[in-house]
Amino acid sequence: LWILIYTICFYFIDFILTQDSSVSPSCQKGFFPCGNLTKCLPRAFHCDGVNDCGNGADEENCGDNSGWASIFDTIHGNPNNMDLSQECYLQQYPQCCACKETELECINVNLKSVPLVSSNVTLLHMKYTVLFCFIPTRFLQYNCIKYISRKAFIGLHKLQMLYLSHNCITSLRPGVFKDLHELSWLILDDNPITRISQQLFTGLNSLFFLSMINNHLEALPKEMCKHMPHLNWVFLPRNQIDFVPDKTFSSLKNLGELDLSNNMIMDLPHHIFKDLKHLQKLNLSYNPLPYLDEDHFKSLKYLQSLDLEKIEIPNINTRMFQHMRNLSYIYFKNFRYCSYAPHVRICIPLTDGISSFEDLLANNILRIFVWVIAFITCFGNLFVICMRTFIRAENKTHAMSIKILCCADCLMGVYLFFVGFFDIKYRGQYQKYALLWMESLQCRLMGFLAMLSTEVSVLLLTYLTLEKYVVIVFPFSNIRPGKHQTLIILVCIWIAGFLIAIIPFWSEEFFGNFYGKNGVCFPLYDQTEDFRSKGYSLGIFLGVNLLAFLIIVFSYISMFCSIQKTALQTSDMRIPIRRDVALANRFFFIVFSDAICWIPVFVIKTLSLFQVEIPDTITSWIVIFFLPINSALNPILYTLTTSFFKDKLKQLLHKHRRRSIFKSEKKSLSTSIVWTDDSSSLKLGMLNKIILGDSVTKPTYL
Repeated sequence: LWILIYTICFYFIDFILTQDSSVSPSCQKGFFPCGNLTKCLPRAFHCDGVNDCGNGADEENCGDNSGWASIFDTIHGNPNNMDLSQECYLQQYPQCCACKETELECINVNLKSVPLVSSNVTLLHMKYTVLFCFIPTRFLQYNCIKYISRKAFIGLHKLQMLYLSHNCITSLRPGVFKDLHELSWLILDDNPITRISQQLFTGLNSLFFLSMINNHLEALPKEMCKHMPHLNWVFLPRNQIDFVPDKTFSSLKNLGELDLSNNMIMDLPHHIFKDLKHLQKLNLSYNPLPYLDEDHFKSLKYLQSLDLEKIEIPNINTRMFQHMRNLSYIYFKNFRYCSYAPHVRICIPLTDGISSFEDLLANNILRIFVWVIAFITCFGNLFVICMRTFIRAENKTHAMSIKILCCADCLMGVYLFFVGFFDIKYRGQYQKYALLWMESLQCRLMGFLAMLSTEVSVLLLTYLTLEKYVVIVFPFSNIRPGKHQTLIILVCIWIAGFLIAIIPFWSEEFFGNFYGKNGVCFPLYDQTEDFRSKGYSLGIFLGVNLLAFLIIVFSYISMFCSIQKTALQTSDMRIPIRRDVALANRFFFIVFSDAICWIPVFVIKTLSLFQVEIPDTITSWIVIFFLPINSALNPILYTLTTSFFKDKLKQLLHKHRRRSIFKSEKKSLSTSIVWTDDSSSLKLGMLNKIILGDSVTKPTYL
């Protein structure tokens, strides 16, 4: 009996906790709870059109309706709340206006002055009229109002909504709204108002919604909202506010939404949001804020939407957002910042062109290309290294330079293999590990490997070009480097490339996480770079690499000009010069392929220097496709298309065929000899059997 009672109680308590509990389960980073269920799903399942939770919780709140939008839908979206009867309760109003209960609309009726209406009016909507002065009482929008008298709203104690938007009001005198005790909506949008005082809002004890969008406000008064304790929505975007006092919003205990976007705010006091404990939506986007304090949002535990778009956050860390457990939407300037808020359902931007919330490589085509190019790069360069090792060339120093270049290009293939491997490792849950990955030693070593390969390849191309330049432009000079000099130059090039790639490791305070700015760990383009790391990156790509490219272009132009004038004048020099010309032509195509790969990089770095926004998809294609494909093409252009290599390869194939034919002929000859011996033995055996009188049967193998 006790067991039965215990079982019933257990299942009853479990049912109550499962059905009625409003406490959401604690989910790991990158996952969200299914309402009041204990089930957690990856963030990618949110609003994907499939009911993965079973109760539909993963398909709710697909649009960011946090703050006043949801409240507006609740109050004004209900047909019962908007269904006004056709009966008019106003005793006095113009017959050309439409009256519903205590609301009056006068739109396009050519009124020349504000009409006299009953004092119990709750809404007076006058649009597209021609008025030059706001005479006592009422409100207007889309007019030419320039001045409002202090007596304009005297006696309108029951007025609930006041629209003064799209006018020419430059200032509002203190106390102008003192009789509007029941006013709940005040709209002052699109007016050239430059300054407001704390006393302006005296009397607005019931104000619920305040909007001053697209004005010319330069500052906000201290304790501006002191006389508006019930204010729930405050909209102040597209003004010129440069500073917000510490206690501007301190009296707004029930504030639900605050919009300060598109202003000139350079500093936010440390405790400005301390008292806004019920704030649901905060918009600070498009402000030149250079810094956000770590505890700026600490008290905003009920915040659902946070917009920080176009704001640089150099000190960003996970502590900034970990207190906002109800945060569902967050908007950043950079996708990389999303790694610091992994518990948020939706983070905008959804990708940086390379990675997404789900995958390290967001584009399926790039996901395939990274493996294809990695295989071609590694196989092609290793093949050339092996073939040039077995095939002896006439110019051994040149062959050694080519093999060293193939080693550098092969490192790019290794880098791409690592990118593909970690893409598979984090498939479907990348955002969960994104921050750890970009700050890891593996990511930095991969970036080091890619930078080393790139810079050594560029420097080697420059050296090989200069070597041919000296041979062709100065054919009678004796300044061609020997074997030891070439070896010293190659070692110096590798040391220079190693130093360029390793310097960002020396001081993290100076360079920051130089290689961990994106999922592929390559520092090509990032608008969030500080001036030191950005200067170093520009120095490499627009300094060293661009200078090397210009030297190569100038050298080949000089070579072709020199060949055209003097190369074929001396019959004794004709054969070696023609050989060098053929070599120069081959190198021209190599440089042309380098130009195709490097010009996009130069363009991107130049545009970043001028703070121009670059489409994310372009950056991803350059990092994954254009730069590595140069390393993949070099073996073909350097070795596989040369006449010397073709001839040697044909000779090897011919020798291999001859050996194969010789082996087959030798095998057939030995087989015939063995066959003869076996036949003799068989005949002897059969003869013995006949002599012995045994029965003889024909062997099956005969």
